[in-house]
Amino acid sequence: MDDSDVVKPDGYKFESLGVVRDGSESTATKNVYKKGYHVTEACVLTSSNHPVSIFSEIHSSKEKDFTSSNTITFAAMERGASLFNKATFVLDRGYDDNKMFLKMDGLERDYVIRLTAKRKLLYHNKWTPATELRDRRKGKIKMNLFYKGKEHEAYLSHVKVQITASRKDIYLVLVYGITEHPMMLATNKEIKSKEDVIKVAKLYFSRWRIEEYFRCKKQVFQFENFRVRKLKAINALNFYITLCMAFLAQLSMKPETNA
Repeated sequence: MDDSDVVKPDGYKFESLGVVRDGSESTATKNVYKKGYHVTEACVLTSSNHPVSIFSEIHSSKEKDFTSSNTITFAAMERGASLFNKATFVLDRGYDDNKMFLKMDGLERDYVIRLTAKRKLLYHNKWTPATELRDRRKGKIKMNLFYKGKEHEAYLSHVKVQITASRKDIYLVLVYGITEHPMMLATNKEIKSKEDVIKVAKLYFSRWRIEEYFRCKKQVFQFENFRVRKLKAINALNFYITLCMAFLAQLSMKPETNA
């Protein structure tokens, strides 16, 4: 799952047009805001690693009946839980929220959620910053990874902790060597071996595919170039593009045959 945006910087007549963070121009040190809409998307990966959307909604806080972004996020989670009994939800740092952990517990689904530097975890009956646990360790499990078009050599470590929200036992999986600061991943998946640790890390990195999915929707289908103005019509257009992309993913799964 992930959140994206569609920007209409020169738009004036679009229904419930709000202000969003432009992900394509913002950086780690600078946020760029423009007129536009939020997009909440949930995708699954096919056996050939093609993302297929199972939930996609364009929304705005300017809508009259808007309650909160969490309401839409929870709807996406419920859709995934209803379709797949054994799915693992993979979420980025924007979802490091006690409400998200409690929702996952309520749905009884596995998750891998990247933590922010602000997160505290219960370790040996003491609330400890996740960053402190990260800095105490060094990765002992080697993993080769192809990520964002490059080969990487990562080192992993893990420790059993408890999350603030439910006090349930989970694992903190630490990934060294990919980013400037080691990644901190929280998961409720069972870990009994180094292979299990590697599997959790690979699950998280698979979410890169949803970023590619957004990029394809915007660049190949020129999604931000829409002219319809009503939010219902914008979502209808989004639905048809989603169907088209799912059809293309289905075609890619068919075995190649000689002419």
